[in-house]
Amino acid sequence: MNAARLLTPGERRAAFGAREEAHALARRLPRAVIAARDIAASILHGAHGRRRAGVGDAFWQFRQYAAGESAARIDWRRSARDDRLYVREREWEAAHTIWLWIDTSASMAFVSDLAMQSKLDRALLTGLAFAEMMVRAGERVGLMGLTRALSSRDVIERFAESLLMEERADHAPPELPPALALAPRARALILSDCLVDPAAFAARLSTLASRGASGHVVAVADPVEETFPFSGHVELRDVDSPAVLRAGAAQSWRADYIARLRSHRAALADTCRAHGFGFLVHRTDRPASEVLIALRGRFEAGATA
Repeated sequence: MNAARLLTPGERRAAFGAREEAHALARRLPRAVIAARDIAASILHGAHGRRRAGVGDAFWQFRQYAAGESAARIDWRRSARDDRLYVREREWEAAHTIWLWIDTSASMAFVSDLAMQSKLDRALLTGLAFAEMMVRAGERVGLMGLTRALSSRDVIERFAESLLMEERADHAPPELPPALALAPRARALILSDCLVDPAAFAARLSTLASRGASGHVVAVADPVEETFPFSGHVELRDVDSPAVLRAGAAQSWRADYIARLRSHRAALADTCRAHGFGFLVHRTDRPASEVLIALRGRFEAGATA
């Protein structure tokens, strides 16, 4: 039997913070689910179905049937060999598996008076709506490190449930996607504020793309983070640590701040390009539909620029 021990003050604060973040995400998710369904439906209205005839329809492999898929997709001959149900997967399906990662770390909760919603709310809305759009287009979408790739019509609810279960775990949400080598020809969508060390970002993207995967990274930004509109004496607090920065005449910092932000973004964009990923910046004072329409076009065209 393991002996119990008292938590240190720092561990108690961390545990309390994790619980608070889980509760905050639980409050956000029902709204995000409804909004994601609405915006996905509005963008898909009148869209033409994809053509898949010709190259790519050849048999690729059998995979296990996932709950929620149409029973018409089951290969009964293969399923009769054992006690599991199997789907006959075609080449285009294997090539178009999409993996989604949504950053839920503390910095994503930031929202200014200039924004329509917080970075986290926008990332959840965008990610869930994107999953719905791709499933309706015939793709399979999975939450990186949390779910298998799904083609189920209730993908939004299932992703929301998985995100909530992960948030309730006893650890702080990571600022980078999991270190997984995605399958060849798989594609990924990463939604984050990208306020991370460029070297750590490069190492993680290198792992994701090491077997030939590609995709897009969306840097979700609050307009205040883009423009640094402060003046006079300002106190800036880091939500991920106890660090506090007190700036006098904050307006004199603006030019240097913007230059450093551009340099940071350029480093991230260069890393993305080197690994076959596209890089977009999306501000939370702009409609979510803008980035969703851009992503839909890029994923359907296979573009990374």
